Amino acid sequence: MEQIKAITKKIRKFRDDRDWKQFHNHKDVALSLVLESAEVLEHFQWKSPQEVDLHAKEHKDGLSDELADVAIYLFELADNLDIDLSRAIEQKMIKNAKKYPIEKAKGKHTKYDKL
Repeated sequence: MEQIKAITKKIRKFRDDRDWKQFHNHKDVALSLVLESAEVLEHFQWKSPQEVDLHAKEHKDGLSDELADVAIYLFELADNLDIDLSRAIEQKMIKNAKKYPIEKAKGKHTKYDKL
């Protein structure tokens, strides 16, 4: 999880070297996160499951770039909000384990309140 902090530091430096923090308020970074996520979805839109698998293999570099954009905005937003993303992930995984115990959730896509 130390990698998250190191990557976040690089993202912050990249932004600050360009004096972009003035534009990267919480709302706009959150909006950018959603927009970049939509660009990931665009790769799969209107494709059958078989086409999705083939497209993912053939466009791995493009998908990699889009996923990186999502991660960059996610890490930056967490940093801007003073949220320790490593800790938040650990805490959320504990909550998820309680909501989705293996004996009830294994092999099912059912939402926790319907298990």
